[in-house]
Amino acid sequence: MTTRIFIGYVPSRLVRRCIFPYPKTYQCSLYSTKVSKPLRILFCGSDEFSCESLRAVHAEKTVNPQLISSIDVLCRPGKRSGRSMTRIREVPIKAVAEELNLPIYERDTFRGWDLPRSGTEPINLIIAVSFGLFVPPRILKSAEYGGLNVHPSLLPNFRGPAPLQHIIMAGEKTIGVTLQTLDDKSFDHGLILSQTPSPGLPIPDPDHCSYNNLLSFIKPKAAELLIQGLRERVFVPPLLDVGHYESKDLKHAPKIKPEDRRIDWSSMNAITIHRRHLALQRLWCTIFINKTSEKRIIFEDFELVPTPNITPPSNPNNSSPETSGSGTGKCSQRFMLFRTHEGGRKSIPYIVDGEAIIIIVQNEALRVQRITLEGQKPKPASRVLVDSLTYAF
Repeated sequence: MTTRIFIGYVPSRLVRRCIFPYPKTYQCSLYSTKVSKPLRILFCGSDEFSCESLRAVHAEKTVNPQLISSIDVLCRPGKRSGRSMTRIREVPIKAVAEELNLPIYERDTFRGWDLPRSGTEPINLIIAVSFGLFVPPRILKSAEYGGLNVHPSLLPNFRGPAPLQHIIMAGEKTIGVTLQTLDDKSFDHGLILSQTPSPGLPIPDPDHCSYNNLLSFIKPKAAELLIQGLRERVFVPPLLDVGHYESKDLKHAPKIKPEDRRIDWSSMNAITIHRRHLALQRLWCTIFINKTSEKRIIFEDFELVPTPNITPPSNPNNSSPETSGSGTGKCSQRFMLFRTHEGGRKSIPYIVDGEAIIIIVQNEALRVQRITLEGQKPKPASRVLVDSLTYAF
């Protein structure tokens, strides 16, 4: 394993490289004697993950003004939302910047825009955390120290805009953080300047850890890594690429699309569906409420439970509303008919469990307490299915 040292403007892969060995267990930068000018930072962010890092950078500026001279904030403009599209939904980091009394700029593109000046001095470092816009080479070259990015995974694994969701859906047991340079060609391809030790930090209760829980766990770790990197001035040439994570099965973390929340009962097992719910919350599918009409049904929650003792039907496409178990302690079984991804129809069994239902998926079971039928409000799951579905197929 080697550490690469780069001297010069890193995103364009200039100018001179030296190579020397270091132990494979080495995790982040070496002890630094680097010095820099006071940092005039343009912080680019959007969501809760970036808010934690902005607060940490601001706190560091307060106690260490020799390191950080000023902070300006760049965020995306608010978007219209609601049925009438009259309400403006602002990105969370704007409220944090206003709270901290920091200058704010709102842009949806860098076209025709130059870096602002902090007082009479130019911005000399860009920090982008969960920003969502690609920072072009022209902007990066305008800042003396280029740009930094904090990414919540052990890059290059889970490279992409939605690492936390994909880490949960993949059933990972550990997670890490990477501090990298902003690449001038593509997202998440910068030089790795600091990184959580492999194999990463254990995810708390990984089989039940939701997106919000994982976010709460990892965002302070990401902020700490960023502040450590600023204190060590890892952005000052020569830059050390300390990336060490190796895997033959790298996973990507693409943007979450509406279709990712659709349940395919014919191909997904109960564990896959439960993980998807933990990562994305509300999931949906299309079911038939009678012979010809279908509606979208939204599952508000999922819980893995032991498979109940039921008698499998002799004909899974039976039109009868229920099939009773023949022995003591066996549960009454019903069916819902859903639209497959291929456009066909397929039935899936469930049983009523008080106000909840238990869905049987490939010999595993998921308990659902609340369901929303298209055009209605959330209701107890058993009431929605028993009251709304007919089985005269």
